[in-house]
Amino acid sequence: MVILSRIYTRTGDAGTTALGDFSRTSKNDPRLVAYADTDEANSTIGVAIASGDLRDDLAATLTRVQNELFDVGADLCTPLVEDPEHPPLRVKQPWIDDLEADCDRLGDEVETLRSFILPGGTIGAAQLHVARTVARRAERAAWAAVETYGDAPAPAGSERGQGGVNPLTATYLNRLSDLLFLAARVANLPRGGDVLWQPGGGRESGPDAHESPTGD
Repeated sequence: MVILSRIYTRTGDAGTTALGDFSRTSKNDPRLVAYADTDEANSTIGVAIASGDLRDDLAATLTRVQNELFDVGADLCTPLVEDPEHPPLRVKQPWIDDLEADCDRLGDEVETLRSFILPGGTIGAAQLHVARTVARRAERAAWAAVETYGDAPAPAGSERGQGGVNPLTATYLNRLSDLLFLAARVANLPRGGDVLWQPGGGRESGPDAHESPTGD
């Protein structure tokens, strides 16, 4: 159960905040940066859904993702511990498998790209491209947290705040950015498809794209 009876608490006025295990840490902690960026990604997806410009099935998939992103944030803010008394929410491989299945389904609706595309088109597609870039930033932040703390759990009974970061959080965010890219392409289908990149502002002919424009 979540109870939010008062929004301001003044407990963070000294530049620290509580992690999921109730330990205190700096608001510049890599863990906090990672789940703050994840929260921002969730918010940008919410704007895309609220645009009213997305198909019902696409909005439903993204609403599921919004719920999962809350769990990603909960995972990132709670250090890994061996045999916790109360197991916290953790990202698991089936979540990533579901995102890949979503990508495959949406990928079947669009043509193979022969050019990079511009982040635009319909309002919904443009917002999904914004969400994609924020998800990429959240992924980088998650990997930075893994590099800082490792991915090993602290022994049971360790001091609070100890323990690594679940690397599957970063993998989830990576697949999410791919899904958002494809969702943006699908959102542009009613307008006739993607907004294609014109090299040199249309002054040159562009080479075929040999790799995914989304990164890796």
